[in-house]
Amino acid sequence: MAKENVNELVDKLTLFDDDLMSRVFDNNIEATELMLRIILGRNINVISVIGQDEIKSHEVGGRNITLDVHAIDVNGDEIDIEVQGNSAGAHIRRARYHSSMVDSKMLDEGQEFRQLKDSYIIFIYKHDKFRKGLPVYHIDRYIRETEELFDDGSHIIYVNGNYKGNDEIGQLMNDFRQTDSDKIHYAALAKGVKHFKDTEKGREQMCEAVEKYAKEYAKEYAKEYAKEYAKEYAVKEKMISVKNLMENMKLTVDQALNALGIQGDERKTIINQLQNRN
Repeated sequence: MAKENVNELVDKLTLFDDDLMSRVFDNNIEATELMLRIILGRNINVISVIGQDEIKSHEVGGRNITLDVHAIDVNGDEIDIEVQGNSAGAHIRRARYHSSMVDSKMLDEGQEFRQLKDSYIIFIYKHDKFRKGLPVYHIDRYIRETEELFDDGSHIIYVNGNYKGNDEIGQLMNDFRQTDSDKIHYAALAKGVKHFKDTEKGREQMCEAVEKYAKEYAKEYAKEYAKEYAKEYAVKEKMISVKNLMENMKLTVDQALNALGIQGDERKTIINQLQNRN
């Protein structure tokens, strides 16, 4: 990718882009405490914060996760903060999976379950996930029959990134949308964004990250294109075979498809293509 294109992409980055967000908050206790105080509505004393922290699945071939921001507070509570720009990445079952993965690493052999600390999975979603206009949505477990809180220490929170209220969380989300560090209200966030966009060392790191991402995306796109091309080629080959059977053996479409054992989506595709050609 050309250098000018990389620089242009870096200029457009906001805190809703995990490459920038995870770097701004990495080892940045001040900024992390600020963000958590606003989202959780109480003071949080953070003792550790890591950007892009990977948690590996215990199962062979299981899915690993990479936390955008992984914080631990003074009580030992684990906090995962994710930024997400699209609906697929903010699926509610992803929150469940992240919660289970974070919990799975908390206890050592021999520890009792009551020693399990609280966990917080926070999705800062660029849009309004539940479309109710609220700034924050707290997901907790309840006993259905009594409507009492089932206080197991598991907390899932969605932040409405599109919220524009005249309050702290509205200001925070406004800061997340800014591309220019000089327009960011909260100093701790402005300082971090400025470092990665406006200093030589920080910008070099961001350019490398963006270029790496672009290359990885290109590889994945190439793989997907190859799969689709192979699938399309296979369908064309089978369609030729179907047409040959129909012409040479005087079979109907269904008879030819059955003879070749073609079922499911491929069958529908071939039928549609043959009908469109007639």
